[in-house]
Formats: sequence, C-alpha cells, structure tokens
Amino acid sequence: MNRYALYLVVSLFLSPALLAQDTPANNMEILAEKMKADKKLLVAANMGLTEGEAKGFWEVYEAYQADLAKLNQRSGALIEEYAKEYGSITNDDAKRLLAEFFMIQEEELKMRQSYIPKLSEILPAVKVARYLQIENKIDALIDYELAALIPLAE
Repeated sequence: MNRYALYLVVSLFLSPALLAQDTPANNMEILAEKMKADKKLLVAANMGLTEGEAKGFWEVYEAYQADLAKLNQRSGALIEEYAKEYGSITNDDAKRLLAEFFMIQEEELKMRQSYIPKLSEILPAVKVARYLQIENKIDALIDYELAALIPLAE
C-alpha cells in the first residue's frame, strides 16, 4: 500500500474533533471522505447488484458504515492512548488496554452478525457472504498497515 493509501487508512481512526480543526485536519477529512467514496465504489464494482437489490442494499450499507465508524473511533482512541503511554506502560495499563481492545473486537463481531438478517432480507446468501468478505478484506488491509505502524509494548 503506498503512502497515500496509508494516510487514508489511518484517517479512518481519527476522531471527529481532530478532523474539524485547522487546514491539515481538514485535508485529512477530505482524504477520509475520498476513502469512503472509494470504498463504496469498490463495493459497488464487486457486488453485482440488481437495480432492486441496490436500493435496499445501499441503505443498509450506510447504516453498517456508521456503526463501523463508531467502533473505528473507539479503536483510534485506544491507539492514541497506547501511543501516549508507550514506553511507560504498566501491567495494569496493559490489562486495561487489552480489555478495551477485546471489548471492541467483540462488539464489532456482534455488529457484523447483526447485519446478516438485514442483508439477507435484501440479498441472496451468496451476495451477503460476498459483501462481508469485501468488508473483511478491507479490514485485513487496515489491520496489516496498523500492525506495521504500532510498536510492540515495552
């Protein structure tokens, strides 16, 4: 992934407060919006939706993205907290950070599972699986980039 794409990935984890600040943050907001649009194009290009499926799907897609954004904001806050404490993390800090990390992971899994019935009302099971695969692949790329950026605990 090139540096431009990396900035886009990291921008997903910036809080709305940071995005609303001065010019550099506004640039990040523009990049985040571009990434959202690019993601939607990627999904559209790979879903093969009929006209009837598309109408219902995009409504559910937007709700899914809103729920995912909330979880991404929490993950971003966790990463920021880790960065602030990096180099001086105590055992208690590590336990607290791990507990929050796994809580976010559990909530994300529950959120994803909660969308299966909603998507299944609109799409055949193969297309539901395809959409969730696309989301999973995008998440894997983001996780890979973040793993390369975030140092191991000391």
